[in-house]
Amino acid sequence: MGETVTIHGKPVAVNWSPAAERAMAARSQPLLAEMELYFSCLIRKRVRFPNDAEAARFVDATPRLRVSFRPVMTASCRIDPELDKPGLEDFVIVNPAAFVPRWLTIDFRRGAWSGEFGY
Repeated sequence: MGETVTIHGKPVAVNWSPAAERAMAARSQPLLAEMELYFSCLIRKRVRFPNDAEAARFVDATPRLRVSFRPVMTASCRIDPELDKPGLEDFVIVNPAAFVPRWLTIDFRRGAWSGEFGY
């Protein structure tokens, strides 16, 4: 299953598994899927599924799925799996379309959301 959304003027193919479709249908609120590109001493990408986030950042893929792209950075170099701690801030990019991914996939397995995105 899938849709295409436009983020910063660039199309992003969003696909999800049948299991994700069933899990989204069971939710009372749309699922938020945030593609996060992390800049520090390394570049890391991950898909986050926040419960609450700034609504203006997200675009509708379907009535049950909203997606966004968020480049972030820290003031100092650190490699930490818990990147949501204080110090994480939006990274302003002059041409964000150049960094927007081409695709996003979402799955739901063993009671947890997972996702990947790529270029």
